[in-house]
Amino acid sequence: MNKWSIFLLQFILCVSLALAQKPLQFNIQSPNGKVKLTVETGAKISWSVSHQNTEILTPSVISMMLGNGEILGQQVKIVSSQKTSVNEIIKTPFYKKSEVTNHYNQLSLECKGLYGVIFRAYDEGVAYRFFIRKKGDIIIQSEEARFNFNQDDTCFVPYVRDLRGKEQFIQSFEALYTEKPFTGLYRDSLIFLPVLVKLPDHKKVVITEADLENYPGMYLIPESKSGFGFEGVQPAYPLEEFQGGFHMLNMMVSQRATYIAKVNGNRNFPWRIVVISERDADLLNNDMIQQLASPSRITDISWIRPGKVSWDWWNDWNISHVDFKAGINTETYKYYIDFASANKLEYIIMDAGWSDPLDLMVISPKINLAEIIEYAKKKNVSVILWASWYAASQKTIEAFSKYAAMGIKGFKIDFMDRDDQKMVVSLYDIAQKAADYKLVIDYHGMYKPTGLQRTFPNILNCEGVKGMENVKWTPNDNVPRYDASIPFIRMVAGPMDYTPGAMRNATRNGFHPDGSMPMSQGTRSHQLAMYTVFEAPLQMLADNPTAYMKEQEYTDFISRIPTTFDNTIALDGIVGEFVAIARKKNDTWYAGVLNNWNARDITLDFSFLGKGDYEAEIIKDGINADRDATDYKKEVKRVNALTKMNIHLSNGGGWAARIKPSGPEAQADKKRDTRIKIVSPYE
Repeated sequence: MNKWSIFLLQFILCVSLALAQKPLQFNIQSPNGKVKLTVETGAKISWSVSHQNTEILTPSVISMMLGNGEILGQQVKIVSSQKTSVNEIIKTPFYKKSEVTNHYNQLSLECKGLYGVIFRAYDEGVAYRFFIRKKGDIIIQSEEARFNFNQDDTCFVPYVRDLRGKEQFIQSFEALYTEKPFTGLYRDSLIFLPVLVKLPDHKKVVITEADLENYPGMYLIPESKSGFGFEGVQPAYPLEEFQGGFHMLNMMVSQRATYIAKVNGNRNFPWRIVVISERDADLLNNDMIQQLASPSRITDISWIRPGKVSWDWWNDWNISHVDFKAGINTETYKYYIDFASANKLEYIIMDAGWSDPLDLMVISPKINLAEIIEYAKKKNVSVILWASWYAASQKTIEAFSKYAAMGIKGFKIDFMDRDDQKMVVSLYDIAQKAADYKLVIDYHGMYKPTGLQRTFPNILNCEGVKGMENVKWTPNDNVPRYDASIPFIRMVAGPMDYTPGAMRNATRNGFHPDGSMPMSQGTRSHQLAMYTVFEAPLQMLADNPTAYMKEQEYTDFISRIPTTFDNTIALDGIVGEFVAIARKKNDTWYAGVLNNWNARDITLDFSFLGKGDYEAEIIKDGINADRDATDYKKEVKRVNALTKMNIHLSNGGGWAARIKPSGPEAQADKKRDTRIKIVSPYE
């Protein structure tokens, strides 16, 4: 090759590099025009977001590094760009509303190198995801996801605290929120999603992810350069594992790879989401996880049954006034079934102890499972079995096929405590196999939901929350403030297996942990309001049947609250202070209010009601609830769309209402209510 040929090649190379790095800018707006998303490409890809006059994200770099050293998002050359608009209806049969409007504007950038990025702008927030179109399997070495802000905003962050191993990537996904500005955040502790950032003008941002399939979950650490923001971190792929953790129920990781995932070269990656709200209450009714999740892979969903559950573990099987020894035995579970049947609860759960915790095929000799299942069937109650993830993953088909054939309707699977790629793959696999055997699943001991419950609607609930089980052993947690925070943050991601329903309720000074006779922080009405406020298609009654039977009036109220709804209205609220929600099922509205430890008065606007008059059956804090947290008062009031009701919330208080049309149809409905009443020894 002569010198002129070499010069020509060098010239072409320089021109190509210059073209590859030529800055380009792309813009899309949300359908209502309030949200603007700007993408800049050139040497890198960065995105920024604004909402009206508020800067949400300053330019934030995104990229992915492959195992061969190639970086998707550097020296970017745009091959094509396409803008589209979508406005469609998604049916959501097991959700807080029966359908979701999926309305967004989209920008798709295809880049040289067989990859690209999709950006979406909704009225409620923005999202992006990478995609690749390569052949064969590829290694994802790392991913760069930055969320930069322009000032030292205050954040609500859940730190990894409950370590199940020697590393932060094995943990229970349960933590109260630390409320600090960016500059006050720890830099040696991982933060798990979702997180909330308080912006000027009372606006809020929630960061999370969706459609997490065959890929590790994302954590955050404080942004290392500007100091105002976050950068994403993922757990590396597990190479070696050993059985360990709590009661040997976990698979611990002893060696990880230098990469985070090995994937097919033709796929979409998870959505990185920034939810934006003008007022706090808007976060209570956000649908972006549903909108961004993959559609259902179950064609026939007729067998999926949401509902409420009489649960044994939290109350330590502490029933009383019976002629048998209460515990993990056949007689006790028949008692739970009787209670569930009398109160029209759909399920009981047989929690840890019915089987060998490490081998689901070994049933406790104190349990006659076939007899329990047959007894429950006659009472129109279904049975769900608890399983550690370790045991369920060891004999998935064997266990699912056997117990489904016996009449078991689902499993509560616990102690995953990881979200690396291998665990995420396992949970999708279990969900599919459960669907094959028509089994519903409650994923306890799990990371936050990312839309799996839309993809596999037999997944009725997920934990990923510091639920009421924690009050059995933690004396100093500020639980009511947490309860008034999670609907704005964690619940944005989806349903929560919080397990409410405590009947021993305590004031702040009167509370103490008790493993066998546990109590809750806050009032009885606070617990009741959770059944409306907290999303949970599979919802627990955590206390024991004897305690509920002592106060049948209260129990009747709980048993009539649905677990899925046709519509949801966010009424009012301030993150960490209080929350008010109304939900509708058929012609009946259900409203709930949760308060933190500060007593307050609020005005509830009933304009969400339709035309006509309604009858509101209300349970509220009693006048002495600040001294005796079990004190509540029931009352019935006439209300309509013009009603504005003053509500007093006690310290750690709550308020709940069941609101039905008050015409002739409502009276007929009362006559049709022929629910069986279980006899209590206290009557």
